[in-house]
Amino acid sequence: MILVLSGEDDVHADAVEEELRRLGAPVARFDPARYPADADLSVRIDASGRVSGLLRDGDREIMLDSIGAVWLRRPGALRVAGALAGTDAADAVEREAVAFLADLWESLDVPFVPASPATVARASHKLRQLALAGDLGFEVPRTLVTNDPDAFLDLYDDTSGHMITKRAVPSQRLRTVNGLETARHTIAVRPRDLVDVESVRLGPILAQPTIGKQVELRVTVVGDEVFCGAIHSQETHHTRQDFRRYDEAHTRITQHPLPAAVRDLCVAITQALGLRYSAIDLIVTPDGRIVFLEINPNGQYLWIEQETGFPISRALAELLVKVSGS
Repeated sequence: MILVLSGEDDVHADAVEEELRRLGAPVARFDPARYPADADLSVRIDASGRVSGLLRDGDREIMLDSIGAVWLRRPGALRVAGALAGTDAADAVEREAVAFLADLWESLDVPFVPASPATVARASHKLRQLALAGDLGFEVPRTLVTNDPDAFLDLYDDTSGHMITKRAVPSQRLRTVNGLETARHTIAVRPRDLVDVESVRLGPILAQPTIGKQVELRVTVVGDEVFCGAIHSQETHHTRQDFRRYDEAHTRITQHPLPAAVRDLCVAITQALGLRYSAIDLIVTPDGRIVFLEINPNGQYLWIEQETGFPISRALAELLVKVSGS
């Protein structure tokens, strides 16, 4: 059986589960957000160290030793029972439940796609990605992560004011003090921003020279298959600095041929990070150079599939069946 760790409203999981059923592969979905408030989990280790157990979620039961592979998609944050809400005990139970689930996933002797949660977390670190990409042979942007205003200004001067900033941590998602979700996209530094340059001291910020763009590439790696979509981000003002400010009506996405050497590098960095899947962001400069930006170990892909016709969901399902030994 293939276990999908994601929420019930995940359209990516829906698409892959449909492909898995076409292949005749048994599949079950579980969102860790339901534990411990709404799901029961018992794990046993016998005298030989063999792990077994039972996950009960409503009327569904999943035997742990029936799992052949796990797709770590987009699990939600677990929640404790309502009776504990707002209490000191809630924080303690939440920490223990998070630690227990992390222990469980690492204890299951089955393949994970893209990888186990701990491997995905390690693979998400930006500096590690850039250093590894450069070592493998990608061209990478000169990068500064700092909370020193003088170092920040030195790079600004060195780039003649052509500089961008973004978060130095894996996700651009942020949660405001009132609980709302927002995002911190790539931002160009303007001269008037330097009035507040001392605010750099408040925390680390990642800065890079601005790179001219012909198009941006989203490369989806599934095992050793590579799907490359060109995002024509320079055709609309909204997406010129960061395609994640997606303007669906005006931003074309097309299939794009990758040079064999770049294709091989995309597979190589995915595997070097211990991943079976990745979403890689590249830039094609006006003079045709290809520059590595970052790799998302669990990036979204369905929007690329829908625009280009790439069979990414099918490839993921086939990979899960292959690694599960089904």
